[in-house]
Amino acid sequence: MPVSLLTAKIHLPLARANVVSRGRLSSRLLDGMEQPASIALISAPAGFGKTTMLGEFAAQCPAPVAWLSLDDNDNDPIQFWTYVIAACQAVQAHLGDAALALLQAPQALRDETIPTLLINDLAKLPRRLLLVLDDYHAIQNASVHAGLAFLLEHMPAQTGLVISTRVDPPLPLARLRVRPGWVEIRALDLRFTTDETGVFLNQSMGLNLSESDVAALEARTEGWIASLQLAAISMKDRSDVSGFIRAFTGSHAYVAEYLAEEVLQRQPVAVRDFLLRTSILERMNASLCEAVSGEGSSRVESVSTQGG
Repeated sequence: MPVSLLTAKIHLPLARANVVSRGRLSSRLLDGMEQPASIALISAPAGFGKTTMLGEFAAQCPAPVAWLSLDDNDNDPIQFWTYVIAACQAVQAHLGDAALALLQAPQALRDETIPTLLINDLAKLPRRLLLVLDDYHAIQNASVHAGLAFLLEHMPAQTGLVISTRVDPPLPLARLRVRPGWVEIRALDLRFTTDETGVFLNQSMGLNLSESDVAALEARTEGWIASLQLAAISMKDRSDVSGFIRAFTGSHAYVAEYLAEEVLQRQPVAVRDFLLRTSILERMNASLCEAVSGEGSSRVESVSTQGG
């Protein structure tokens, strides 16, 4: 069955005004993507500016960039690969035509069938092509993961692939890490430095903070971009900015709302119930959480929520 495509998903994100340049990260990606069959993993929780940084990278990249923004609906393998092909065809006409025709056939396909056809087409390209899969954490389908793993293992030299996600995907990362052309960027890398924090607060957000206030807020938020933005919004028209910065903590109302919407609401019901039952604890371990929650898998639950 043909898939109705939302073309906005295969367009590069619009550049926003007054965005802080992440030149140190873009350069790192650009250098890595020059290698044959290069792969990049951008993995960090919500609010660390992954998509914005990748948009800057794509705008600077000398090679064509095929972009795909993923969501929960793309867990169907037919829809996933249709969108991947559409993203590639947006920069290279007819790439994947054979695979696209096969996707519309009624018979079931093996996980590696479509990736194999794509690999063969990519290997014939006269120039380099980069594919960006943004928000890959939305994908939970094992068949999609298997097909993408096959593509990564056999990717042609003139192809590069960037995966942006909130949690590490179930791909053979240990094996991929030892390959030349591997780039890995995590939350620690994405955090704003003190200089970037100053540019963001004083230039992008129009505040006039002292160096000491900038440094204090950077330390308080640990460079988490979403928290800095919420803090900046809260500081608008305040007379005692320094006092606000001293009082600003993770329990601030805007931060709590952001966490509730972007992190907690995206967790499975069982995880949210576990978090609610164990929220009364000041310190946690598996046995204590099991006693409070009545669940026998607290060690697994606690590990699964670390990324948020």
